[in-house]
Amino acid sequence: MSSESGGPDPVVGYEQPESADPRAARGRYDGTRPDRHRSGAAALALGALGVVFGDIGTSPLYSIQTVFSADHARVHTNPVEVYGVISLVFWAITVIVSVKYVGFILRADNDGEGGIMALTALLQKNPLKTKRGKAVLIALGVFGASLFYGDGIITPAISVLSAVEGVKVSAPGLGHYVLPITVTVLTLLFVIQRFGTGFVGKFFGPVMLLWFATLAATGINGIRRDPAILKALSPSYGVQFIVSHGTIAFIALGSIVLAVTGAEALYADMGHFGRAPISRSWFFVVFPALTLNYLGQGALILHVPAAISNPFFLIVPTWGRTAMVLLATVATVIASQSVISGAFSVTRQAVQLGFLPRMTIRHTSEHEVGQVYSPAINWTLYVAVVVLVLGFRSSAHLASAYGVAVTGTFVLNTILFLVVARTLWRRPKWQVAVLGTVFLFTELSFFAANLTKVAHGGWLPLSVAAVVFTVLVTWQRGRTLVTRARTKEEGSLSEFLEELHHVEPKVHRVPGTAVFLNATVDTTPLALRTNVEHNHVLHERVVILNIEVANVPHVPDSRQLVCLDSGLNKNGITHLQATFGFQDQPNVPATLRLAVVQDLLPAADLEDLTYFLSRITLTQSAKHTMPRWQKRLFLTIAHNSANPVQYFGLPTDTTISMGAEISV
Repeated sequence: MSSESGGPDPVVGYEQPESADPRAARGRYDGTRPDRHRSGAAALALGALGVVFGDIGTSPLYSIQTVFSADHARVHTNPVEVYGVISLVFWAITVIVSVKYVGFILRADNDGEGGIMALTALLQKNPLKTKRGKAVLIALGVFGASLFYGDGIITPAISVLSAVEGVKVSAPGLGHYVLPITVTVLTLLFVIQRFGTGFVGKFFGPVMLLWFATLAATGINGIRRDPAILKALSPSYGVQFIVSHGTIAFIALGSIVLAVTGAEALYADMGHFGRAPISRSWFFVVFPALTLNYLGQGALILHVPAAISNPFFLIVPTWGRTAMVLLATVATVIASQSVISGAFSVTRQAVQLGFLPRMTIRHTSEHEVGQVYSPAINWTLYVAVVVLVLGFRSSAHLASAYGVAVTGTFVLNTILFLVVARTLWRRPKWQVAVLGTVFLFTELSFFAANLTKVAHGGWLPLSVAAVVFTVLVTWQRGRTLVTRARTKEEGSLSEFLEELHHVEPKVHRVPGTAVFLNATVDTTPLALRTNVEHNHVLHERVVILNIEVANVPHVPDSRQLVCLDSGLNKNGITHLQATFGFQDQPNVPATLRLAVVQDLLPAADLEDLTYFLSRITLTQSAKHTMPRWQKRLFLTIAHNSANPVQYFGLPTDTTISMGAEISV
């Protein structure tokens, strides 16, 4: 069984850079952050409303309804339980979103990029005491990213379904159109992804501003019915509910967590807009609107207990319900957007950190470097979401599948953050202990409550996460094995260049410049060795370009290139090393032009260029390096990785692939 692949070739197919922190690597990069977000503060804040807060902003559609209808309505509508539920919702949002994510975790960025893969990248350059401990933490980060994908297929399905189901309240006769309308809306959502999050944010930002204003207004309308609901803002009512209704309160926690879904997407989307715009939008718009709406729904249920059938829409005056269904449908499209764009960001980080092969990932903005689009991820999510909608057929059924992946990601995020706070930020142990106690107690309570859902649909996101995790760790393991074998096959570059003077027959020098891409600094490009040993030719001018991906998202042009010649120019050979961030798109021709501008290459070297890629043919061996099924999976993934010619921006008519066979 074999697979020809470009590879794990020069960028993805090698192990971590010699220094995971590029500031320590040959002085190339000093950690200076480029200006990532050049749009105005107001524009970014409005765009963040349209992309980042869609998920958590539409949770009022289904969270309170689910609390009071789940498990055959075990939670009752008496004042103690209603006050207790609303209090727990408010304080869950306060602790998990306002304090943990916005107050602390958004500060744990990797050069502006967020999400659990950014935390994983920070840990890769973290000076932990043991390699095993570091490996465990990185594995937890990878599994957390995998859970995010599980969440990513449920959020669009439950959000859009719950909005369209409002038709049953405003126009009961149209109830049988819920599924067709939902699938149509989702299709349009995934089609417009290629235009980028900037476009989506500009279009949806004003809509979400209207949405949150409407949430606040309808919430105030509900509070007017029973102003005593404001007492639920006190944590004492939540504590009283838990103490006096232990089992029922535990069941309620499994649904209350729906009010904080979207917090991880908020963190993963940070690279699209930045921490400051997200924080401003949250505290000045989103948080107040959500609080008012949840209080209003609670007041309505106290006043009209039958309203638990759909408190979100019943809080709206009769004359406004049809318009509210339309607005909610658009808002839930935006809710789905926050998870989808977060999935694009997580995917790109996974590719550049070596946990996924090269994939087609497009930048969708000339101004915001974090805005990207991945066609493969987009359409894979689309198929999964539509299958989910058609399989579960209602938001109530989907709610039973929701929560396990979300709470699992919360817990893993907190663990990784605490390690970063202690080992990288050098926070005192007592501070880390206090934060860990508050966050983990809250999140583990929610996680435990959601474990009861595993048999009723919670297995789905866990299964998706298990599949994604298997793919990520398989690629990372196979990539390491191939790199090891490839390094041995390539041999020492210095020894190879010394042998050029003594090889028989003599190497014939031909006109032009040959550019050889290589994965490591000290080894010989396979294409260069093959060309000399089998064709006995070498171009008059040779550029060896080593490409390294650093554990920061972006490296500025001024720090991107360094010359590693070490006296090689006597052979007409120039050795360059280019360092890219894991959010940068490598472009070899542009890199060579930059080298000329920086006087690392003479302009003549850009004339009559021929590019050489070191192609490897992967084969399955009998060696016990990985289980047989895992080898087959790795080879399948490698066979379907992106074309290296396109990935590196090489011209197809002047690019030649040469190489060797490697067994795994």
